[in-house]
Amino acid sequence: MPRPPAGAVTVLGAGSWGTALAVQLARCGHPVTLWGRDAGALADMAARRENARYLPGVAFPPTLAVEADLAAALARADDLLVCVPSRAFRATLTALRPHLGPATRLAWATKGFEQHTGLLPHALAREVLGPALALATLSGPTFAREVGQGLPTALTVAATEPAFATDLAARLSGSRFRAYTSGDMIGVEVGGAVKNVIAIGAGISDGLRFGANTRIALITRGLAEMTRLGVALGARATTFVGLSGMGDLVLTCTDDQSRNRRLGLSLAAGTPLDEAVQAIGQVVEGAYAAVAVREVAASLGLEMPICEQVARILAGLATPAEAVDALMARALRPEND
Repeated sequence: MPRPPAGAVTVLGAGSWGTALAVQLARCGHPVTLWGRDAGALADMAARRENARYLPGVAFPPTLAVEADLAAALARADDLLVCVPSRAFRATLTALRPHLGPATRLAWATKGFEQHTGLLPHALAREVLGPALALATLSGPTFAREVGQGLPTALTVAATEPAFATDLAARLSGSRFRAYTSGDMIGVEVGGAVKNVIAIGAGISDGLRFGANTRIALITRGLAEMTRLGVALGARATTFVGLSGMGDLVLTCTDDQSRNRRLGLSLAAGTPLDEAVQAIGQVVEGAYAAVAVREVAASLGLEMPICEQVARILAGLATPAEAVDALMARALRPEND
């Protein structure tokens, strides 16, 4: 079998984020194959040369191909980029495992701890695929629609091997897109998981009309919770003041393009969780991450009161008003404790 062309990437997951990253890579001139589970939707994308459902109005560059057959899609590239929801990450890795070659390198834009195991994506990838593959994760303050539209954007690529991070960052970067590199995969992944939970809380706060003071206090204390968890898991504290920490947190908490923030707004208005998620129409990662974050924090003996109260609201154990009262009634303590 001939080797894939240099710089080729196969993107697994044809939702909004997978499509946006595929478009960005192809926009930079690289051969890109986009694969998804829905063959009918992929056929429509191939015919229209756009993802009319998840990224309407964003034309596919000439170097972006659409492929419904998983084996054929994987054969087109040594570098793979997985862009599926966290709850589908294990199943996706298991499906691609038989097709991996000795030169395969795997990256993902999936965010969140796995429920029940508490594994971050890099640990899950090692469990499913073994120790040999070079791994990388992408995270940062990005909305798929703005990336697809070519608006100026920056994110972080963290990898197990510096050369992989540098190579992937270079292929993503263009005149309107800048990728920075990092060696702190744990920190980048923790930031991507926790920020979604805090964003639900920010949406609830704004939905209750608590104002700007409350919003910024919640974001700042949320950053402290994120950092506390990350450091306990082996991350660098400095990662959390960067793009994948504070940057992504502020973006997700303050802009209504955020599904997690919109979920919080709906919950504050009294909409039941299932109805709110259904109205959003896409996966809301924070709704799944909240339980996993709470379980991981408990296993480490860490206090994460904002994440705890968001999890209680999602589980129907507290109303938004009761959760706020519980947070405000906590004992006073030093800020950096």
